[in-house]
Amino acid sequence: MKRTIRTLSLLVVALLFGTTAMAQDVWGTWKTIDDETGEAKSEVEIYEKDGKPYGKILKLYDEDAKELCDKCPDETKFNGKDKPIIGLNIIVGMEKKGKSWKGDEAIIDPANGKIYDCEIELDPKDPNILLVRGFIWYFYRTQTWHRI
Repeated sequence: MKRTIRTLSLLVVALLFGTTAMAQDVWGTWKTIDDETGEAKSEVEIYEKDGKPYGKILKLYDEDAKELCDKCPDETKFNGKDKPIIGLNIIVGMEKKGKSWKGDEAIIDPANGKIYDCEIELDPKDPNILLVRGFIWYFYRTQTWHRI
């Protein structure tokens, strides 16, 4: 009986620790929040490909949003010009640097077709918040995404 209780206790602790550890990475589905309006814009799935994060749009919250990325450049890494925004890769091939992921020309804004250098990292205070920063030279903007 003691052995069964001990085994069960260890299993519960392992499951709790495993769930916490899983929440400590960038993989998963995120609700994007517009840094200017504070409104939810979309849902993005960040998935692993060749050990690197890639992000694709799963859903748009704005019913009036364009269906095609008409301002996107004709580049295959971001799916290219005039492709559907749903399913569009907006984050591609970043490298792990300490606690964050960084990449040159690694994120695209489908609203204007501009490509930015990017850094993503979990908020140190809350692993269910992702800080997404796009850079051009020394200018940047940061969006806060929430884990779904």
